[in-house]
Amino acid sequence: MATIDYLEKEFEKLQATTGGQLSAFRQDAFTAFSRLGIPSSRNEEWKYTRVGLVFNKTFQFSEDDGSRFTAADLTKLKLPGSDEANEIVFLNGRFSSTLSTLRSQGLTLLPLEEAAQGAHSEFVATHFANSSKYLKDGINAMSTAFLSGAIFLDVKKGATIDHPVYIYNISDAREFNVLSQPRSLIKVGENAQVQLVETFVTIGSQESFTNQVMEMVVERDAITEYYKIQNDVPNANQVSTTHIRQTGKSYTHAVTISLDGGMVRNNLNLVLDAPNCEAHMYGLYFQKGKTHIDNHTVVDNVQPNCLSNELYKGILTDSATGVFNGKIFVRPLAQKTNAYQSNKNVLLSDTASVNTKPQLEIYADDVKCSHGCTIGQLDEEALFYLQSRGINEKRAKSMLLHGFSSDILEKIKLTPIRAYVEGLIDQRLEFDKE
Repeated sequence: MATIDYLEKEFEKLQATTGGQLSAFRQDAFTAFSRLGIPSSRNEEWKYTRVGLVFNKTFQFSEDDGSRFTAADLTKLKLPGSDEANEIVFLNGRFSSTLSTLRSQGLTLLPLEEAAQGAHSEFVATHFANSSKYLKDGINAMSTAFLSGAIFLDVKKGATIDHPVYIYNISDAREFNVLSQPRSLIKVGENAQVQLVETFVTIGSQESFTNQVMEMVVERDAITEYYKIQNDVPNANQVSTTHIRQTGKSYTHAVTISLDGGMVRNNLNLVLDAPNCEAHMYGLYFQKGKTHIDNHTVVDNVQPNCLSNELYKGILTDSATGVFNGKIFVRPLAQKTNAYQSNKNVLLSDTASVNTKPQLEIYADDVKCSHGCTIGQLDEEALFYLQSRGINEKRAKSMLLHGFSSDILEKIKLTPIRAYVEGLIDQRLEFDKE
């Protein structure tokens, strides 16, 4: 693979110019990357997602200092409500301080290198790269091995962040196939509240590969909402990892919306590492053309009396392919666990396909757990009923699909983002509310 040879040379250059605590993380990760390599179909976790085909092409890191991408370029890409949001911008995988804006007093934003050497050094040492305990593959190791331009975001103890945090992952593929690796470590302090929205954008006609990792620690009595919006272009490929560890009794609410892109793989891990934690995970993927979406989720119940609820829905048409693999672990100490998981899919063409695999691993005896999945087509009786009332077939299908997706969309509590996503769905369905 051409890109692998390039990465080996780039690692030597990176280690020669950097030091400190993070250098040891990089070295360990590069050793793991060299041993594990890029996952193939022989790797059970990547059986249906052939990420190795992407690396047969030549990708490289951008050395752009950010001068080619301006604030005017960013304005075209902003999400609704951005005028009242905290905005964090990653350009080609590196944090851009000039394009980012903080409006809330309860936030502290630092380069990860600075956080690792200052007052937050113990936190970084304890919590950075914990996602590798669950994702034992070369893609996750590559993110840590080539760590550069990462951030540390501290939501201060007791702070209620009135302005949501928008995170833009932008890849500039106007000149060559670009490899981007945005990386963030987030601390949500005790009794804090925050809303985070993450989106991905590729500009240019060349290909992009984004290997993004967000690791988040949610402390006691904190409330966290997290929204991921994926509506990129067909020449964009990404592996997006969100690893959330709840270290005190807390509440987490995560919604993932995947509408477009080339090959998309989402890893969402929730570790309930304190008694009485509550976590909700929702996802909607609506794929067309030859796109590929892979959602891998993990809920790890470590401590007792925790509740988790997971619902993912998929709509696939044309030659799109989908994967859902959801795992729930209940550890021996996690008595009184309530864990629910469901995956429902609608196929709109004979050439669309989905592979779904819900899993439970239970090592405690006093629990309530359930899981299930469905794959089918639109209800012919419902279609007939709507058409018999004078609604044409195209609009009838749109109405049914809109209803199918609505119980995920209503989980988006941030009003401007919910309206934005609903608009994207309506466009895809060609659904006129009038």
